[in-house]
Amino acid sequence: MHGKLLPLAGLYLVQGLPYGLQSSLLPILLRARGLSLTRVGLTKGLYAPWLLKLAWAPLVDRRGTPRVWLTLSTLSLGLVCGLLAVLPPPQAGQTGLPTTVMGLLLLLNLGAAVQDVALDTLAVQLLEPKELGPGNTVQVVAYKLGSALAGGGLLVLFPTLSWPLLFLLLAATYWLAAALAWAAPALGRLPWPQASEHTPHSSYLLQDLLAVPGTLWTAGFVLTYKLGEQGAGSLFPLLLLDHGASASDLGLWSGLGAVTCSIAGSSLGGALLARHWQPLKLLKTVLQLRLGSLACQTALLFHLNSPGASVDPGTVMRGAVLLSLCLQQFFGGVVTTATFTVMMHCSQLAPRALQATHYSFLATLELLGKLLPGTLAGVLADSLGPHLCFAVFLVLSALPVLDLRLAPSNLT
Repeated sequence: MHGKLLPLAGLYLVQGLPYGLQSSLLPILLRARGLSLTRVGLTKGLYAPWLLKLAWAPLVDRRGTPRVWLTLSTLSLGLVCGLLAVLPPPQAGQTGLPTTVMGLLLLLNLGAAVQDVALDTLAVQLLEPKELGPGNTVQVVAYKLGSALAGGGLLVLFPTLSWPLLFLLLAATYWLAAALAWAAPALGRLPWPQASEHTPHSSYLLQDLLAVPGTLWTAGFVLTYKLGEQGAGSLFPLLLLDHGASASDLGLWSGLGAVTCSIAGSSLGGALLARHWQPLKLLKTVLQLRLGSLACQTALLFHLNSPGASVDPGTVMRGAVLLSLCLQQFFGGVVTTATFTVMMHCSQLAPRALQATHYSFLATLELLGKLLPGTLAGVLADSLGPHLCFAVFLVLSALPVLDLRLAPSNLT
């Protein structure tokens, strides 16, 4: 089994790099160069290709093998990073990213989304039923580690790592991963699909998906359960930067430290579910804890504007801010694990021929619910002010707690 899990771990790790790059590293670098919160937030619209995975997933199924698609998409990611390395970085005082850089970042997300479809398909074909548990644990942990390395790790190194060297390092990592995808013995043993194995052309109407018991409630829940958390999580580190925290500090806090707590939360959520905790009951408890943690984070934000408040080393405020970031990520990790369990349970209620499409439909809504607040958080902060903006996030975080009271009985 290790011969399968090790290459999967390496590939899922590099799959997390683009997310960490754009969710943690790029926003802080842009804010440090003077871009407005609105401009920084709108750069997350470059995640749009992830919302269109259903458009090319059938092509990955019908043409070639997942291993070929995985190798080609990973090579293309290295090529895009190589092109980014030769472009000049955003300069201080610019109102936004250069058009060429934005286009390449869009291509980076497109390649990563294709890689995601191919890697998930490969994992399903490669893993035996008894290996699905360890395989999915490897997937979650490795992806989050990749995100942490690209977001926090590279941000810590950035004072000594120039823009060209940063993207050359990423390009080399992708090319090594492509070689791994092509040369790993376990991946090479997968057969080339025959014509009869190709997924037939088919389309399911929206009403067919919504007719599955519990789908309407689950779709609404996954679309809203991350709104407040993601909005606060994307904005709070930028506001700390405005209050004197250094970019390297934020790399350690919101990158490495917070993601470590997120991994711990995901692992705890999986362990509790394995001990027969009901997902909805677990969600009810942890969502309330997450709401309380966000309320404390909002109070810290108000206190930072008081005279004498500082996040300088050795201050109590510095420790409180770090604890707040870690708790939000920890509770968020538990919530995510439980929510994906509910999504899978709902999809298992669909007819077998519809289950894959049904789960992809829910997963796309879940991703949309993450992207919207991260993209619009800067606009809200610039128009409403940070304090009122965080009040909105508190209200949004209370919505899923109320939603659980309406959960259908077939999902309990």
